[in-house]
Amino acid sequence: MPARGRPNQRDGVLIALVASGLVTVSITGGWLLGQHQALKTQGSPEGSSERQIALLQARLGEGSASAADQQRLVDLLIQQGQAQEASLVLEHLADQQPQNWQLRLLLAELRRNSNDRPGAERELRQILNLKPDRIEALQLLTLLQLEQGRGAEAEAQLKTLLEASSKPTPQPQKLGLGLLLGDLRQRQGKTADALALYGQLAKDFPRDPRPLLAMALLKQDQGDLQGAGQALAQAQARQPEKKDPRLDRVAASWGLESLRDSKKAATTTKEPSPTEKKPQS
Repeated sequence: MPARGRPNQRDGVLIALVASGLVTVSITGGWLLGQHQALKTQGSPEGSSERQIALLQARLGEGSASAADQQRLVDLLIQQGQAQEASLVLEHLADQQPQNWQLRLLLAELRRNSNDRPGAERELRQILNLKPDRIEALQLLTLLQLEQGRGAEAEAQLKTLLEASSKPTPQPQKLGLGLLLGDLRQRQGKTADALALYGQLAKDFPRDPRPLLAMALLKQDQGDLQGAGQALAQAQARQPEKKDPRLDRVAASWGLESLRDSKKAATTTKEPSPTEKKPQS
């Protein structure tokens, strides 16, 4: 297992940031499947769901189920914990709609959750064959490779894509690829490499707060609360017209001073000592 300071705490904060939209790329996995499972708490009573499943399965057997019917059936089957049945329907639906890559991504997540890692990787490769830098598919593929002890392979794959996205000038997709590679390096214990990458991304994308947020996460994981607070303040300063209270909540959850105070401390010049002050004329 990679050497990391406080993985449970750091992963919890990172997942919270992903959910809030502050950081959109990380090696967490299961985000699309989680959305479908979350529908269970908002849906119909169990008996009603079972009746709907039976009705939709009958339509499917008759060949009269629409694409919307099939997607609804997949949702209901996932809610009821019938992953294998959901996979069968979803595979057929994904073949019918090859342009809808989210269906195949969900299928990959289902296969991974069923411990069918080769099957999950096969689905992801189909997505990446059409768009090699599809970040959502790369996230799950990187997680799969890491789980199988193939971290070096995952890193090499991301480095190749990152280099390609840097020529002739940094392309928009470089940010997502870089954040994913940085997260992978953290999990491998390569914290210095991760910090260097976040710093480069911050230079390449001077208006985007996410590289600095990632840097703050890493510094907090290392116990550098002052450095984490400064990075968060710098992230906030990149969007002065959009005061985001979520950043303050993150700082508060870490026991840091408010970003307003930390930003002030980072930007205020040192007051001269009494002996340094010039006498008044």
